[in-house]
Amino acid sequence: MQHTVTFRLKHPSGSPAEANFLSSAEGLAAIPGVKDFRIRRQVSPKNSHAFGISMHFDSDEDFQSYCKHPLHDAFVQEHWIPEVRDFKEADFEVIS
Repeated sequence: MQHTVTFRLKHPSGSPAEANFLSSAEGLAAIPGVKDFRIRRQVSPKNSHAFGISMHFDSDEDFQSYCKHPLHDAFVQEHWIPEVRDFKEADFEVIS
C-alpha cells in the first residue's frame, strides 16, 4: 500500500516555519512499518499544493498501526492541524 498526502502550508515559502514543519514531518519515517518515506516539493502549475509526502506499507495492518502511533498523533496535533492550509490524501493498493 502507498499512502500519499499533498498539502499547502500556512507558512511563507522558504520560511523557517516551513523548514521546521518539514523537519518535523521527517520524524514520521521512524514509525515502525513505514518504508520508502519521501517528502517532495510539488512543481506542477496544475496543482496548488506545495509538497507531497509518500510512504509504503507492507500491509493494511502496518498502515493502521502507523495511523494510531503516538508519533503520528503528536505530529498531527502539534504540526498538521495548526500549520496545514489545505491537503488531499490518497491511499493506493497495487492492482497489477
